[in-house]
Amino acid sequence: MDQLGLLIGNEDQQATGGGVFNRLNPITGEVATCAAAATVDDAQRAADAAAAAFPTWSKSSPKERRKILLKAADVLEEKGPLFVAAMGAEIGATAGWAMFNVMLAADMLREAASLVTQIKGEIVPSNRPGSTAMAVRQAAGVVLAMAPWNAPVILGVRSLATPLACGNTVVMKTSELCPRTHRLIVESLLEAGLPKGALNAVSNAPHDAAEIVEALIAHPAVRRVNFTGSTRVGRIIAEKAGRHLKPALLELGGKAPFIVLDDADLDEAVAAAAFGAYMNQGQICMSTERIVVDNTVADDFVEKLATKARTLVAGDPVKGQTPLGSVVDATAATRIDQLVKDAVGKGAVLAAGGKIEGTLIDATVLDKVTPSMRIYAEESFGPVVTVVRVGSIDEAVRVANDTEYGLSSAVFGKDVNRALAVARRIESGICHVNGPTVHDEAQMPFGGVKASGYGRFGGNWGIAEFTELRWITVQDGPIHYPI
Repeated sequence: MDQLGLLIGNEDQQATGGGVFNRLNPITGEVATCAAAATVDDAQRAADAAAAAFPTWSKSSPKERRKILLKAADVLEEKGPLFVAAMGAEIGATAGWAMFNVMLAADMLREAASLVTQIKGEIVPSNRPGSTAMAVRQAAGVVLAMAPWNAPVILGVRSLATPLACGNTVVMKTSELCPRTHRLIVESLLEAGLPKGALNAVSNAPHDAAEIVEALIAHPAVRRVNFTGSTRVGRIIAEKAGRHLKPALLELGGKAPFIVLDDADLDEAVAAAAFGAYMNQGQICMSTERIVVDNTVADDFVEKLATKARTLVAGDPVKGQTPLGSVVDATAATRIDQLVKDAVGKGAVLAAGGKIEGTLIDATVLDKVTPSMRIYAEESFGPVVTVVRVGSIDEAVRVANDTEYGLSSAVFGKDVNRALAVARRIESGICHVNGPTVHDEAQMPFGGVKASGYGRFGGNWGIAEFTELRWITVQDGPIHYPI
């Protein structure tokens, strides 16, 4: 098996001391990828390379940046089969999920290419005679990008596309769970013509992650941090970035509520809930975790959802014979199993699923879930959805907001104005009326509130995250000074 090196200054390099680590296939236990295990010195060299490239890349023309990003989108799509193989081996993803990742990631690169001429300022009226005052946005510097394994191409590209479009240079700390997948993203951009040092990739052994991240955040050239991952790790990233007074964009965990009102189209609601709960085995930050359903339609809804869930069985994605693949590892499977057993032991009704074989988990529905159960509050990040029955809209809103998280949400009801009024009361960064909680588009403001993080990826909103806003004046004529 080929060993993946570090990519620093467009060169493939071994880690200092030659250290490596292995990522194992979650289903077979075989080595999926052998990658370089960077040291702190390696991480600092990567940041140095990005800093050296910044003066040239930040001054590049919009046309040049657009051309490279558009070419990178094409190259990424051409590597589709490589992404399918890498994601299947490293995280047990299905081919369909891998190709969806490639499709949306290519869209994100093209959207980023369109932003290069949208990095605008404005003239601000000044009280000083003869003074022209400008608010100007400029590239910030080196950006530290950290993306997770669950949607590795989408979130990997998202972590670096807008920063590059704005004229920043980037150090990508690849995920320990999918180093080959993330490496393919970096290779796509380098093949598209990114200049030396504009994008660097550092892989690390899991036990070295904390010191690598701390060293990169502390590096004087790093001016922005973006991280997508768990809330637990996000809190650590936020603390370290805050200590160094460096802005961080954090997209963290979720416990997305899905409200079914008494006038909802139940067939449409079931289709959306099943997609939102079980796509990629429920391993999406926007995954539908909690269905809050009106008592008057609850029995019919649960029966329909359970029937749908029973068709969603898990299997080896390499064989391509099942709609669901593997969860990321045995630890995740054990945690999910414990959550289900805890709920059932405390009175929840197992309406469908519950079968676990190794890292393969069939779609599971838990009905009549209460706050006494761990899964009511804890993010399952697996193919399990809970149903909480309520007696009113006010109760539905209260239950939907009864969580530390606030990323995505959904409301189903035929009276759209009524459903929209409910949507406005939900504490989340994203809410879809009569649509699934899992929905992402490159040009939309994407992010959460509460423990789901802060800041927004996507479209023009991303420009504000990855640029410095400066006040610059030009004086025409003399100034009267009081002394």
